[in-house]
Amino acid sequence: MSRPDPFAKKEFAPGHVLITGASGGLGRALARYYAGPGTRLTLWGRDQTRLDAVAALCREQGSAVTCHTLSLSDLDAGLALYRVCSAERAVDLLILNAGVSDIRPDGALTETVEAVREAALVNYAAPVTLATEAAQMMAARGEGRIVLIGSVAAHHDLPFASAYSSSKAGLARFATCLHAAMVPHGVGVTLIEPGYIDTAMSQRLDGARPLLVSAEDAAARIARAAQRNQAVLVFPRLFLGLKFLSAIVPRPIAHFLLRRAKVKQTPR
Repeated sequence: MSRPDPFAKKEFAPGHVLITGASGGLGRALARYYAGPGTRLTLWGRDQTRLDAVAALCREQGSAVTCHTLSLSDLDAGLALYRVCSAERAVDLLILNAGVSDIRPDGALTETVEAVREAALVNYAAPVTLATEAAQMMAARGEGRIVLIGSVAAHHDLPFASAYSSSKAGLARFATCLHAAMVPHGVGVTLIEPGYIDTAMSQRLDGARPLLVSAEDAAARIARAAQRNQAVLVFPRLFLGLKFLSAIVPRPIAHFLLRRAKVKQTPR
């Protein structure tokens, strides 16, 4: 009988997965990816009806599922709930997927103040707060994974979506900082920066969605990155090239071109 390799990396098999934004398209795909016998899922979302439907599908796959309805714009409520969920059973994998995306209304100079505030809270303040709490708990155990869902919009100065792109840019820097801090403590932190995913969020856009990826394909890519403890995943790969291109194109030229982009969005 062969002996196990003492230097082989252990496969990451989370027993308790907590997913925010689980009532949306990507959150649903992630929940179904991880659903199965022996895996407990804790699903957070804003739409109770859709959340219940996702939970039913995951229970059919053999998972024990708990659902919580809340808005992550309430930071104190989100933090308190995370502590309750973790006390019931330690979270092995936290996927901070919830996010909002609103662009400047047609004919307006900026996004609305309300949309900017919500983006700052939901896209940045809530995930970094929850990730910090989770990192502290996981580091004490010496294991765990945190996945933060960003966007390729973080790489560009989008004049029609300044709150969205800047909130994702802030999240990106936080994620890589936390990754650097947590590596010595056995906690993995992965930043995901996708392009267009075929969900309700991207379907609200009026126009082309190049290199569109299905929610199921995106979920599988995200899970593989978390499994590998990959620091950053940008997909599709073309957007990685655009990230580097954006860094070298003179800013006045980039802004000149971006101001001419015609982007419209169906209101929520």
